[in-house]
Amino acid sequence: MDTFYENNMPLGLRITPPSAEFLRTAARWGKFLAIIGFVMIGFMVLMALGIGAFMSGMMQGMNNTTGVMSALGSSFFSIFYLLFALLYFFPVLYLYRFSSKVQRALDLQSETEIDEAFKNLKSLLKFMGVLTIIVLAFYVLSILVVFLGIGIGSMM
Repeated sequence: MDTFYENNMPLGLRITPPSAEFLRTAARWGKFLAIIGFVMIGFMVLMALGIGAFMSGMMQGMNNTTGVMSALGSSFFSIFYLLFALLYFFPVLYLYRFSSKVQRALDLQSETEIDEAFKNLKSLLKFMGVLTIIVLAFYVLSILVVFLGIGIGSMM
């Protein structure tokens, strides 16, 4: 591996033409996935608004359910979809920013832009890592609750 020096100081990492092409391709796919993600978030928000009305009408038709129960049920689904859309928004935004900044950095040969691009990639991976840890912790907790319930159930 070659290390380049100027005035006895290492110049640092350089992006080779093949690496630039790999980044360009990754940026195009990232931007495509981010745009699809934004569209899906829009559908989630529309579903959140529509499911409230749908569930409200459906619950009122079943067994003459009171308006309060109907409102609570439809509100739960609406809030669930809105929270899920909000949770999905941040990784999609980071991916879009990363992709846009990489394309701009390669076009302009800008170190500042590539720094910003990798900052967004770091944020995306950090967000996904923390989310993965939370989900895994939830799974472990769920499994413990199931085993605890089985244990208590077998004692009765």
